[in-house]
Amino acid sequence: MSINDLQASSDFIRTIVANDLASGKHDQIVTRFPPEPNGYLHIGHAKSICLNFGIAKENTGARCHLRFDDTNPTKEEQEYVESIKDNVRWLGFDWGEHLYFASDYFDQLYEYAEHLITTGKAYVCDLSAEDTRSYRGTLTEPGRNSPFRERSVEENLDLFRRMRGGEYPDGTRVLRAKIDMASGNMNMRDPVLYRILHASHHRTGDTWCIYPMYDYTHPISDALEGVTHSLCTLEFADHRPLYDWTLDNLPTPCHPRQIEFARLNLSYTVVSKRKLLQLVNERHVAGWDDPRMPTLSGIRRRGYTPAALRSFCEKIGVAKKDSVVDVALLEHCVREDLNETAVRVMGVLAPLKVVITNYPEDRTENLTAQNHPQQPEMGERQVPFSREVYIEREDFMEEPAKKFFRLAPGREVRLRYAYFIKCEKVIKDETGEIIELHCTYDPETLGGSAPDGRKVKGTIHWVSAAHGIPAEVRLYDRLFTEESPDAGGADFKAFVNPESLVVLGDCLVEASLANAEPGSRYQFERQGYFCVDTKDSKGDKPVFNRTVTLRDTWEKEKAKG
Repeated sequence: MSINDLQASSDFIRTIVANDLASGKHDQIVTRFPPEPNGYLHIGHAKSICLNFGIAKENTGARCHLRFDDTNPTKEEQEYVESIKDNVRWLGFDWGEHLYFASDYFDQLYEYAEHLITTGKAYVCDLSAEDTRSYRGTLTEPGRNSPFRERSVEENLDLFRRMRGGEYPDGTRVLRAKIDMASGNMNMRDPVLYRILHASHHRTGDTWCIYPMYDYTHPISDALEGVTHSLCTLEFADHRPLYDWTLDNLPTPCHPRQIEFARLNLSYTVVSKRKLLQLVNERHVAGWDDPRMPTLSGIRRRGYTPAALRSFCEKIGVAKKDSVVDVALLEHCVREDLNETAVRVMGVLAPLKVVITNYPEDRTENLTAQNHPQQPEMGERQVPFSREVYIEREDFMEEPAKKFFRLAPGREVRLRYAYFIKCEKVIKDETGEIIELHCTYDPETLGGSAPDGRKVKGTIHWVSAAHGIPAEVRLYDRLFTEESPDAGGADFKAFVNPESLVVLGDCLVEASLANAEPGSRYQFERQGYFCVDTKDSKGDKPVFNRTVTLRDTWEKEKAKG
C-alpha cells in the first residue's frame, strides 16, 4: 500500500477535520507529530505518525509538522532526535521545511510565564516536592493552597527572574499556575509550569537553568505554529482543561483544538518507554534496535516494511476507546506485503548432507528458478546443482510417520526446481546420528515431472554443498510469553520469552545470496520471511533475521468467526 492509498476512513477525527473545512472554520489544516527525544519511537508512535501525516496528505494544502518537545535535558539526546527523524522518513512521510523544537520557543515561553505572573495567574512556590504532593490532596479530597500562593506580583517576578539567573539550587522553587486547588481534576490544582534544573540542553547548552513543563509548553508550541488540530492519545484527556486554560490566559496567535484518540495497545508487547529502557539497561535485549523490540528501529532491523505498518495502522483505525490489538494482525500485514514483494530463495537451517551417487562428480549445472512464482515480472535466477546437496534435516525421517510425505528410505521426492531423488542408504556416525544420505536421481525428471507419469507427494528445498553460502540465521519470536505482560502491575520482565531468539550458526543459503545487501528481504521457501541484518551481517558470512513465519494465525482466527 502506497502513502497515497492511506485513504480517509470514517473515523471521528477525520469527520471533525472535514466539518471544520466545510464550515470555513479553517481554510488550511495543520497537524503535528510531537515526540519527546528521550527514547526511540515504537509501534504505538507509528499510529500517531500515520494519523497526523495521513490527514495532512489527504487534505489539499494541509501540512504536518515534526516538533520535538525537548523540555527535559536530563533525559534527551541528539541520538534520539536523529533516530526519530530517520524513522519518520522510513515510514514514508516528510515534514518538509516544518521541523521545530520546543526549545525554539524558550524565550517566548519565558515571556508568557511573566505575563501569567503579572496578570495574577502564576506564582513562585517554595514548597518541597514532598509537601507539594501533600498539599495537592487526593481524588476524593480537595487540595490546600500553598502558603506562598498570595505572594505579590512584584515578589513573584523578582523570584522568577532570580530563578532564571541561577541563584537557587535545583528543587528549591517552582513556578505554578494559580487555578483551583479544589478542582476535581488533579491537573488543575495549581500545576507546575517551570522548575529549576541546572542541566545542559542538547540544543541550547547552558543558556537556561529553568525549564518549562510539558503541559505548559505543548499548547503554546501548537499555537505558535498555527496548529489547527492537536491530536493526542486518551491519557491526555484529563490534561485538556489545562491545555485550554493555558491558551485562554495568554495572548497566543490562535487556540488549537485538542482531540484525543485511543493509543495502540498490542498483545504480547509493552510500549512504555520506561519499560523498554529497563529491557535495554538490564540486557534482556541487545539494544533499542534489537529485532524483538517494538521500536521502529527494532522492527525495521527485523525486516518489517513501512508499507506493512501503514496497512496495519489503516486496518486498526482510529477509535475513542482503548483496546488491545492482536499482534497476529500486525504479523498478517507483514506477511501480506512480503508475500507480494519478497524474492523467493532456498535456505537450509539444519543441514543434512545428501550424496547423489549416480550424478557425475565433476558436473555442475545451473537450474532456472523463479524469483516469485506468482509474479513472472520479478524475473528468474540461476541456482547451481551438483552431486552433493544439503536438505533440511526435518525433511528426512528414517521411520516415517503415516502422513510424512518427504524423504525416507526407499522413498522418492522432488528437489525444488531440480530432479526426483530416491533414498538408497542412510549413513550414521558411531553414536547412531544420521550424518549423510545416499540417493539416486532420475535425469528424466528435471522440471518436476516424470516421462512415465509417476508422481511424488513431497517437494523439498536444498542447497548445493559446493556453492552454498554459510550463514547465521536468527529465529525471532514474540518477546513475551504472556498476552498482557504488564497487566495489573505485574513484573513484565518475568514474562520475557527465553525462546524469543534462537541463533542457528551452521546454515546454508543458495549462491544467489552471496553479497546480499543489508536490509534485503526474502522468502526462504517453506521456512518464512527473512532479511539480511543491517548491523552484524558480513559479506563472507551473512546474518539473516527471521521477520515472520509463513503460518498466518490471524487469517485462521478470522475464518473462525
